[in-house]
Amino acid sequence: MENNLEGIIFQIILHGGNGKSSAMEAIMAAKQGDFEGARAKIQEAAEALNEAHKFQTNLIQGEVRGEKTEVSLLMVHAQDHLMNAITIKDLANEFVDLYETIKLEKVSS
Repeated sequence: MENNLEGIIFQIILHGGNGKSSAMEAIMAAKQGDFEGARAKIQEAAEALNEAHKFQTNLIQGEVRGEKTEVSLLMVHAQDHLMNAITIKDLANEFVDLYETIKLEKVSS
């Protein structure tokens, strides 16, 4: 795991961005009726966000140990980026479920 603060921040941004992209791809796949692909993208998003969360947790644990972390605009951006990505992944789950429900209702009609 990265030791320098800037490196950790960029890892949070990187993995958060990857998670957000995968979540958006899940929505697009579900819209096209590819629910298996959509669920795979949701899983991919979850894995990326878990990686970002590991870096975030590393910073939090350091602070609990008394290691002060400088809060910069870049740090705030990384945290914002991660929280938004997590929200999008959660909403993507709902969208995939919704598209699947609509598809099933059309088939049974």
